[in-house]
Amino acid sequence: MKNDLQRLEQIIRELAQQEILPRFNRVTHQIKADGSLLTEADTAMQQAVIQQLKQHWPEYQLLGEEMSPEQQQALLDHHGAGLWVLDPLDGTSNFAAGIPIFSISVALVMAGEVVLGLIHDPLRDETFSAVKGEGAWLNGEPLCPQLDKTQLKQCVAQVDLKRLTPELAGRLAATHPFASQRNFGSGTLDWCWLAAGRSQLYLHGGQKLWDYLAGHLILQEAGGKVTTLQGEALFNHSLQPRSVVAATSESLYDLWYTECAD
Repeated sequence: MKNDLQRLEQIIRELAQQEILPRFNRVTHQIKADGSLLTEADTAMQQAVIQQLKQHWPEYQLLGEEMSPEQQQALLDHHGAGLWVLDPLDGTSNFAAGIPIFSISVALVMAGEVVLGLIHDPLRDETFSAVKGEGAWLNGEPLCPQLDKTQLKQCVAQVDLKRLTPELAGRLAATHPFASQRNFGSGTLDWCWLAAGRSQLYLHGGQKLWDYLAGHLILQEAGGKVTTLQGEALFNHSLQPRSVVAATSESLYDLWYTECAD
């Protein structure tokens, strides 16, 4: 699996330089049915990645964000030896507006489990990755648990307020149990920056499969803990958006979950 990861890192890094960076802030966009944006870079990157993954791992299927829901669910239900789950450009709104926070995310699902995850930030040339049971890395260096914060009031929280219930969003705004709050507009990078200790807490009201699959493995392999707001495991083999409560350590997670749970 480590050899697969190294090959994947090289592929994604090279394709991002070819398909995404030359188009940054230089392309028009269109609005998809769900209200999100789609640029030429999304489709070009997806096509290029699909071609490379099929060439190097012909035994695996691939689920991409820009496929139809019917295609995506069929692949989740019957993916054979393995299934790549791809977000070719997360943070498209940032990308289209010239905001330098976006990434590419790839995860591999085998036998119902996420076994490999990779998220690449092409502007900062940072590649976050993980293999189930073997650890997580940033540009090949281990990501280790951040243990210097023990209380919520010491922590930076990444919170996507838009997708929370009004009650929860209002409660957090009124009590602000953390030191400060951020939202950067790229869910996949949120996971990575949490795993790297750049923040300590995370809350999201509803992430899609390709937004959380690689990132939640990276965080867990770096020593963090994550569930839904209902205390369930995040990956449930469906396309339905999932809420996220996460922290860089189990002790911080326990405190954070108590603040966030309904």
